[in-house]
Amino acid sequence: MPYEPPTHTVERSIRATTGARIVAGVDEVGRGAWAGPVTVCAAITGLRRPPPGLTDSKLITPKRRAELADTLESWVTAYALGHSSPEEIDDLGMTAALRLAAVRALDGLPVRPDAVILDGKHDYLGTPWQVRTVIKGDRSCVAVAAASVIAKVRRDAMMAELRGDYSVFGFHENAGYPSPVHKAALAELGPTPHHRLSWAYLDGLPRWRHLKKIRITPEAAALESGGQLGFDF
Repeated sequence: MPYEPPTHTVERSIRATTGARIVAGVDEVGRGAWAGPVTVCAAITGLRRPPPGLTDSKLITPKRRAELADTLESWVTAYALGHSSPEEIDDLGMTAALRLAAVRALDGLPVRPDAVILDGKHDYLGTPWQVRTVIKGDRSCVAVAAASVIAKVRRDAMMAELRGDYSVFGFHENAGYPSPVHKAALAELGPTPHHRLSWAYLDGLPRWRHLKKIRITPEAAALESGGQLGFDF
Protein backbone atom coordinates (compact mmCIF):
# COMPACT_ATOMS: atom_id res chain seq x y z
CA MET A 1 0.00 0.00 0.00
CA PRO A 2 1.58 3.32 -1.07
CA TYR A 3 1.83 6.14 1.45
CA GLU A 4 2.00 9.86 0.91
CA PRO A 5 5.62 11.00 1.28
CA PRO A 6 6.44 13.27 4.21
CA THR A 7 6.65 17.02 3.63
CA HIS A 8 8.09 20.15 5.19
CA THR A 9 4.65 21.66 5.83
CA VAL A 10 4.89 21.65 9.62
CA GLU A 11 8.44 22.96 9.58
CA ARG A 12 7.48 25.77 7.22
CA SER A 13 4.59 26.67 9.52
CA ILE A 14 6.88 26.76 12.57
CA ARG A 15 9.38 28.93 10.73
CA ALA A 16 6.67 31.33 9.56
CA THR A 17 4.88 31.70 12.90
CA THR A 18 7.79 31.65 15.34
CA GLY A 19 10.78 32.87 13.37
CA ALA A 20 12.66 29.66 14.10
CA ARG A 21 15.59 29.08 11.75
CA ILE A 22 16.70 25.61 12.85
CA VAL A 23 14.01 22.99 13.36
CA ALA A 24 14.77 19.44 14.51
CA GLY A 25 12.59 16.39 14.10
CA VAL A 26 12.60 14.01 17.08
CA ASP A 27 11.37 10.42 17.32
CA GLU A 28 11.89 7.52 19.71
CA VAL A 29 12.12 3.76 19.50
CA GLY A 30 12.11 1.11 22.20
CA ARG A 31 9.36 2.49 24.39
CA GLY A 32 7.43 -0.81 24.42
CA ALA A 33 10.41 -3.15 24.61
CA TRP A 34 11.09 -5.34 27.64
CA ALA A 35 14.85 -5.10 27.23
CA GLY A 36 17.35 -2.57 25.98
CA PRO A 37 17.40 1.22 26.06
CA VAL A 38 14.86 3.67 24.82
CA THR A 39 16.53 5.54 21.96
CA VAL A 40 15.75 8.99 20.62
CA CYS A 41 17.06 10.52 17.41
CA ALA A 42 17.08 14.25 16.70
CA ALA A 43 17.53 15.14 13.03
CA ILE A 44 17.88 18.44 11.20
CA THR A 45 17.11 18.27 7.50
CA GLY A 46 16.44 21.81 6.34
CA LEU A 47 13.92 22.08 3.52
CA ARG A 48 15.61 19.85 0.95
CA ARG A 49 13.81 17.15 -0.99
CA PRO A 50 14.06 13.89 0.99
CA PRO A 51 15.44 10.63 -0.39
CA PRO A 52 12.87 8.46 -2.20
CA GLY A 53 10.94 6.04 -0.02
CA LEU A 54 11.27 7.98 3.23
CA THR A 55 8.39 7.35 5.63
CA ASP A 56 7.68 5.99 9.10
CA SER A 57 10.32 3.34 9.86
CA LYS A 58 7.63 0.81 10.80
CA LEU A 59 6.33 0.86 7.23
CA ILE A 60 9.68 -0.07 5.64
CA THR A 61 11.17 -3.54 5.34
CA PRO A 62 14.29 -4.15 7.48
CA LYS A 63 16.56 -4.38 4.44
CA ARG A 64 15.26 -1.18 2.89
CA ARG A 65 15.28 0.54 6.28
CA ALA A 66 18.98 -0.20 6.77
CA GLU A 67 19.79 1.08 3.27
CA LEU A 68 17.74 4.21 3.85
CA ALA A 69 19.38 4.88 7.22
CA ASP A 70 22.82 4.82 5.58
CA THR A 71 21.59 7.30 2.98
CA LEU A 72 19.95 9.53 5.57
CA GLU A 73 22.99 9.76 7.81
CA SER A 74 24.91 11.52 5.05
CA TRP A 75 21.87 13.38 3.66
CA VAL A 76 20.65 15.11 6.83
CA THR A 77 22.21 18.38 7.90
CA ALA A 78 22.88 16.84 11.31
CA TYR A 79 21.62 14.10 13.59
CA ALA A 80 22.37 12.75 17.04
CA LEU A 81 21.19 9.84 19.16
CA GLY A 82 20.36 9.78 22.84
CA HIS A 83 19.67 6.72 25.00
CA SER A 84 18.21 6.00 28.40
CA SER A 85 19.33 2.70 29.89
CA PRO A 86 17.04 0.04 31.39
CA GLU A 87 18.25 1.14 34.83
CA GLU A 88 17.28 4.75 34.11
CA ILE A 89 13.89 3.63 32.82
CA ASP A 90 13.35 1.64 36.02
CA ASP A 91 14.47 4.49 38.26
CA LEU A 92 12.83 7.43 36.48
CA GLY A 93 9.80 5.98 34.72
CA MET A 94 9.30 6.04 30.97
CA THR A 95 8.26 9.67 30.53
CA ALA A 96 11.29 11.03 32.36
CA ALA A 97 13.56 8.51 30.64
CA LEU A 98 12.25 9.62 27.26
CA ARG A 99 12.96 13.23 28.13
CA LEU A 100 16.47 12.34 29.27
CA ALA A 101 17.19 10.49 26.02
CA ALA A 102 15.71 13.32 23.93
CA VAL A 103 17.75 15.97 25.72
CA ARG A 104 20.88 13.88 25.21
CA ALA A 105 20.10 13.66 21.49
CA LEU A 106 19.39 17.37 21.15
CA ASP A 107 22.49 18.29 23.15
CA GLY A 108 24.48 16.05 20.81
CA LEU A 109 23.61 18.13 17.76
CA PRO A 110 26.29 20.55 16.55
CA VAL A 111 23.78 23.41 16.76
CA ARG A 112 20.91 24.01 19.15
CA PRO A 113 17.52 23.88 17.39
CA ASP A 114 15.18 26.84 17.74
CA ALA A 115 12.20 24.48 17.67
CA VAL A 116 11.45 20.77 17.81
CA ILE A 117 8.84 18.67 16.01
CA LEU A 118 8.01 15.80 18.32
CA ASP A 119 6.26 12.68 17.07
CA GLY A 120 3.00 11.88 18.88
CA LYS A 121 0.54 13.89 20.94
CA HIS A 122 2.43 14.10 24.25
CA ASP A 123 5.16 16.66 24.85
CA TYR A 124 7.64 14.77 27.01
CA LEU A 125 10.33 17.42 26.41
CA GLY A 126 8.78 20.55 27.86
CA THR A 127 10.60 23.75 28.68
CA PRO A 128 12.90 25.30 27.68
CA TRP A 129 12.35 23.66 24.30
CA GLN A 130 9.84 25.09 21.85
CA VAL A 131 7.91 21.96 20.87
CA ARG A 132 5.27 21.19 18.26
CA THR A 133 3.73 17.74 18.70
CA VAL A 134 2.44 16.02 15.57
CA ILE A 135 0.45 12.79 15.61
CA LYS A 136 1.98 10.43 13.04
CA GLY A 137 4.73 12.96 12.53
CA ASP A 138 7.02 10.09 11.55
CA ARG A 139 4.81 9.70 8.49
CA SER A 140 4.06 13.32 7.63
CA CYS A 141 7.18 15.35 8.55
CA VAL A 142 10.48 14.87 6.75
CA ALA A 143 12.74 15.51 9.74
CA VAL A 144 10.71 13.26 12.05
CA ALA A 145 10.59 10.47 9.46
CA ALA A 146 14.37 10.69 9.08
CA ALA A 147 14.80 10.53 12.86
CA SER A 148 12.42 7.55 12.97
CA VAL A 149 14.44 5.51 10.50
CA ILE A 150 17.85 6.31 11.98
CA ALA A 151 16.69 5.61 15.54
CA LYS A 152 15.12 2.29 14.62
CA VAL A 153 18.10 0.99 12.63
CA ARG A 154 20.72 2.07 15.15
CA ARG A 155 18.86 0.69 18.16
CA ASP A 156 18.21 -2.60 16.35
CA ALA A 157 21.94 -2.81 15.65
CA MET A 158 22.72 -2.22 19.34
CA MET A 159 20.39 -5.04 20.35
CA ALA A 160 21.83 -7.36 17.68
CA GLU A 161 25.27 -6.90 19.25
CA LEU A 162 23.97 -8.78 22.30
CA ARG A 163 23.53 -11.92 20.21
CA GLY A 164 26.80 -13.45 21.32
CA ASP A 165 26.00 -13.44 25.03
CA TYR A 166 22.22 -13.67 24.91
CA SER A 167 21.37 -15.41 21.63
CA VAL A 168 18.66 -17.51 23.26
CA PHE A 169 16.62 -14.35 23.88
CA GLY A 170 16.53 -13.52 20.16
CA PHE A 171 17.46 -9.86 20.62
CA HIS A 172 18.92 -9.83 17.10
CA GLU A 173 15.40 -10.50 15.78
CA ASN A 174 13.02 -9.01 18.36
CA ALA A 175 15.16 -6.03 19.47
CA GLY A 176 14.04 -6.61 23.07
CA TYR A 177 10.33 -6.58 22.32
CA PRO A 178 8.13 -9.48 23.51
CA SER A 179 8.14 -12.46 21.16
CA PRO A 180 7.62 -16.22 21.69
CA VAL A 181 11.40 -16.82 21.77
CA HIS A 182 11.96 -13.93 24.15
CA LYS A 183 9.15 -15.02 26.49
CA ALA A 184 10.35 -18.63 26.58
CA ALA A 185 13.91 -17.59 27.43
CA LEU A 186 12.68 -15.27 30.16
CA ALA A 187 10.55 -17.99 31.74
CA GLU A 188 13.49 -20.40 31.83
CA LEU A 189 16.47 -18.16 32.50
CA GLY A 190 15.05 -14.99 33.99
CA PRO A 191 15.93 -11.43 33.04
CA THR A 192 19.35 -10.35 31.80
CA PRO A 193 21.19 -7.17 32.86
CA HIS A 194 19.57 -5.56 29.80
CA HIS A 195 15.98 -6.10 30.96
CA ARG A 196 13.71 -3.50 32.52
CA LEU A 197 13.01 -4.85 35.98
CA SER A 198 10.13 -2.53 36.89
CA TRP A 199 7.89 -3.81 34.09
CA ALA A 200 4.75 -5.87 34.51
CA TYR A 201 6.01 -8.88 32.52
CA LEU A 202 7.79 -10.05 35.69
CA ASP A 203 4.41 -10.45 37.42
CA GLY A 204 3.74 -13.40 35.12
CA LEU A 205 7.04 -15.15 35.88
CA PRO A 206 6.69 -16.83 39.30
CA ARG A 207 10.33 -17.95 39.38
CA TRP A 208 11.60 -14.44 38.79
CA ARG A 209 8.89 -12.23 40.27
CA HIS A 210 11.07 -11.46 43.28
CA LEU A 211 13.45 -9.53 41.00
CA LYS A 212 10.85 -6.92 40.14
CA LYS A 213 12.00 -3.42 40.95
CA ILE A 214 9.48 -1.06 42.49
CA ARG A 215 10.08 2.51 41.46
CA ILE A 216 9.83 4.95 44.34
CA THR A 217 8.03 8.06 43.12
CA PRO A 218 9.04 11.47 44.51
CA GLU A 219 5.71 11.60 46.34
CA ALA A 220 6.26 8.20 47.97
CA ALA A 221 9.83 9.11 48.87
CA ALA A 222 8.65 12.31 50.54
CA LEU A 223 6.07 10.43 52.60
CA GLU A 224 8.62 7.77 53.56
CA SER A 225 11.02 10.42 54.82
CA GLY A 226 8.29 12.23 56.73
CA GLY A 227 7.91 15.03 54.20
CA GLN A 228 4.60 16.78 53.62
CA LEU A 229 4.73 17.04 49.80
CA GLY A 230 4.41 20.80 50.07
CA PHE A 231 0.99 20.76 51.75
CA ASP A 232 0.22 23.24 54.51
CA PHE A 233 -1.70 21.88 57.52
